[in-house]
Amino acid sequence: MNLNELKYCPGTLAEGFSAYSPSCLRNMFSGKKVNYILPYEQPQQNEEVAALFIENRKRISISGVQEKLSFLLDKNLLRLTKEGEKGTYILKPIPRDLKKVDQIPANEHLTMQIAKQVFNLNTAENALVFFKNGSPAYITKRFDVKKEGGKWGKEDFATLAGKTKDNAGVNFKYDYSYEEIGMLIQKYVPAWRVEIEKYFSLVVFNYLFSNGDAHLKNFSLLESSKGDYLLSPAYDLINTRLHVDDSDFALDKGLFADDFKSEECKKNGQPSINDFTEFAKRIGVVVSRIEKLLNPFVEKQSFIETLVNHSFLSKADKRGYLLMYNTRRNYLKKTI
Repeated sequence: MNLNELKYCPGTLAEGFSAYSPSCLRNMFSGKKVNYILPYEQPQQNEEVAALFIENRKRISISGVQEKLSFLLDKNLLRLTKEGEKGTYILKPIPRDLKKVDQIPANEHLTMQIAKQVFNLNTAENALVFFKNGSPAYITKRFDVKKEGGKWGKEDFATLAGKTKDNAGVNFKYDYSYEEIGMLIQKYVPAWRVEIEKYFSLVVFNYLFSNGDAHLKNFSLLESSKGDYLLSPAYDLINTRLHVDDSDFALDKGLFADDFKSEECKKNGQPSINDFTEFAKRIGVVVSRIEKLLNPFVEKQSFIETLVNHSFLSKADKRGYLLMYNTRRNYLKKTI
């Protein structure tokens, strides 16, 4: 893309900015004036840069299929960490072996921004950056790193569920239900009544925006300043349907630990508001709160279309993204 013709902030997607907006700089980069263009050629086009990226990948400890690089902010410059340095950002370039791979950074960025700006979900801070040739990458600020150094305790739900590749096979992070995650939140989080509502909203969001990769390792508990554990900011939110023909839910059992389905789901093959209402009850959401929590997802949110149109997706994928959202919202609204 032509980096000299930006019309929207590559962080917040706010209109009228040809670089990062002040609010993005404040939240993402501690107010420092950071360039949205990285000081690197795209690794595929430069062997020296490729070697740096390969070496960096050896040191980062975060697992996952997609390539992740460790970055830090050196004064006003985003750069790869060197040996012995601790990264405060994670960079995810365009991956391989999926449909429309060049759209993945923009897709994840848009989905994360919708979660935060439209539905007020607590998300990891994030933005798009670009290599010198205009190729995009997704960058997110690490929430497990303390300002003064060191790390906050963090446990993903595969660990909390006691599931590993050794004891549960290669499918270990998918062999579960969202109801069972809710039970783990009740078990490990003292303030679970508050956190369970956040978790419920996140599960509904993932369905509504076709995130078929919301597996056990994509939910975590994070140590708070008081020493207890709370649900971490949401991360890795993306409309996977743009890239793979996956299922409605990442977890094999879906919403429920048993085979419950509402009459609407039995008829249409898609969960409805009644399925999510039952799910909310099972995980301990106060009954009088369920409708209020569901309403924002059922109602039409015009700002979603604005953010999609401001996003860095292609025109065709903007249309596809909105179509998938509206289709899921219609399923969610259905009652018999």
